[in-house]
Amino acid sequence: MATPLLALKDVSKRFGAVQALAGVDFEIYAGEVLGLVGDNGAGKSTLVKVVSGIYAPDHGEISMDGVPVTVRTPEDATELGIATVYQDLALADNLDVVANLFLGREELSEGVARATWQIDETAMEHRSHELLERFAVTIPSVRTEVASLSGGQRQQVAVARSLLGEPKIVLLDEPTAALGVAQTAQVLLLIKQLRERGLGVMVISHNLADVFEVADRVFVLRLGRPAGTFDVTQASQDEVVAAITGAHLQGGDRP
Repeated sequence: MATPLLALKDVSKRFGAVQALAGVDFEIYAGEVLGLVGDNGAGKSTLVKVVSGIYAPDHGEISMDGVPVTVRTPEDATELGIATVYQDLALADNLDVVANLFLGREELSEGVARATWQIDETAMEHRSHELLERFAVTIPSVRTEVASLSGGQRQQVAVARSLLGEPKIVLLDEPTAALGVAQTAQVLLLIKQLRERGLGVMVISHNLADVFEVADRVFVLRLGRPAGTFDVTQASQDEVVAAITGAHLQGGDRP
């Protein structure tokens, strides 16, 4: 089998008396969308923060391309090729699309202008057009203020921003939450395009219909522990729900 882009083995994380994660194993492969699902408090947010470098695991191993790595900070994750788009998107409404895409990593002009830290607006706009066209992002103009964009367009901009660093893996936290039907379709199409370009994608969502629309496999967390991995071509949503709730266990209440 191919070597996974990202693999977690026996990863655990505790906060005082609370065991947020215990014995978590999973893999993400190139050109694959993995759905991460679970009830509230299942450990999904903790797992994403471990992978993205916000939390350091107490135990276990993280590897990239088969090589064990240390992910102790968000900078570590970025250098390894892991990009995360959180549910709040962290966009600046008063800035246009170009400014949001390059916020904090603006490109400087060449020559004498570089010595005075002049921003190369033309180069940034050109690169923005290339990036958005590559992934068929549907926005009126790269000079449109983000505040005037729809929810789906804002999500697309946030995902596009994560791609500037040429990541190998993109983590998407509730990417279709509170979106309408048309906007959801735009975002799901973008996720499929990320897969087609060979990226590994993890989608964290409560919407199983959306997960089954784009995911190749679904990984279930329950009470901080793995509760099953399902191939979407072979499993039903009811089976995944049973794993989420514990209904598949004898007695129904054991983790």
